Amino acid sequence: MPLALFALAISAFGIGTTEFIINGLLPDLAADFGVTIPTAGLLVSGYALGVAVGGPPLTMLGGRLPRKTMLLALMVLFIAGNLLSALAPSYGVLMVGRVLAAFAHGAYFGVGSVVAADLVAPQKRASAIALMFTGLTLANVAGVPLGTWVGQSLGWRATFWLVVAIGVVGFAGVLALVPRRPRPEGGVLRELATFRSGGVWLALAMTVFGFAPVFAVITFVAPMMTDVGGFSAGAVPVVMALFGVGLVVGNLLGGRLADRAVMPAIYGSVGLLTVLAVVLALVARNQIAFMVVIALFGLAGFATVPPLQTRVLDAAAGAPTLASAANIGAFNVGNAIGSFTAGLTIEAGLGYVAPAWTAGLLGVAGLAVAAVAGLHAQRVRTRDQEARFADSCASSHSLTGTP
Repeated sequence: MPLALFALAISAFGIGTTEFIINGLLPDLAADFGVTIPTAGLLVSGYALGVAVGGPPLTMLGGRLPRKTMLLALMVLFIAGNLLSALAPSYGVLMVGRVLAAFAHGAYFGVGSVVAADLVAPQKRASAIALMFTGLTLANVAGVPLGTWVGQSLGWRATFWLVVAIGVVGFAGVLALVPRRPRPEGGVLRELATFRSGGVWLALAMTVFGFAPVFAVITFVAPMMTDVGGFSAGAVPVVMALFGVGLVVGNLLGGRLADRAVMPAIYGSVGLLTVLAVVLALVARNQIAFMVVIALFGLAGFATVPPLQTRVLDAAAGAPTLASAANIGAFNVGNAIGSFTAGLTIEAGLGYVAPAWTAGLLGVAGLAVAAVAGLHAQRVRTRDQEARFADSCASSHSLTGTP
């Protein structure tokens, strides 16, 4: 694989660390700012919505820039957002810093997915995208546990300073290793035209509901562990690391499976995620079972990412950049839906196991949307084959002079 993919993964590592780090720090942030844990959980939803809302417009604004220049500008914005978070004097300012970093997140992974796919042969696109996203998953193995430990030992602000340092390294990696390419052809209108396709919208909907179960669970995993499973606070980073190992393995596995067949990879990963959410609800009080299931849950969760991202690139062939960024936004709409709905169940007094049941229901919705999308894709393929056959017959008749 080209070295440029590893450069993309370095920045993805920093972005993944800042995205997921809040989950392990929710109790500390809630205590420091005098808010409830569900209110502190809105920092997850706010970030997710920032990705969804900010990514596509930033991608459009930078659409005429060389993609390397765009990636560098986004890393500067990411660093600035985390600086503001580290210095935040209030919950509101911290939310603003999170949203700024989220704006960079959405556009970075959207543009980065297209760059990664362009660096390799067509049959390796999903694996290349998966390699870039490996930085995001490794953040859960190394960045998030380290950041959680730093936050518990030195205060949560130190965690954001750590993320700033990772962002600077990521910027340097993109600057040094990502090749310069000509500016993308076409313009905003060409990119927007892709959204006339029903297949693109179904692909985005698959992403929203197929990935929502992940954040329904992981947003409240710390209180689920301590209040239901009887874990100590010090065990949270260890379990988060197990979850992160699952993410890394699942991401790479999802890339390999998607290179073979995209839709079956989506059906299998979302289906497994749904089943594991229900199992987690049933075994939440058994510490050993909890650790095993949360690792498998991470595997299933990120096995969805390469096929879902590849499906959007397939549906938006010819003008993929904006659709790719929109799909990163769709992932984070799913994140917001998952964390918000799970928070509602906690606020309703259903306890900290309720997020796992919520994840199961969201997974069923994801499977239903995937089934509709699969049928639509099959109809489009059949229609295109019939059109090509008709064109071939017409051409043959023209050459032979037959009526």
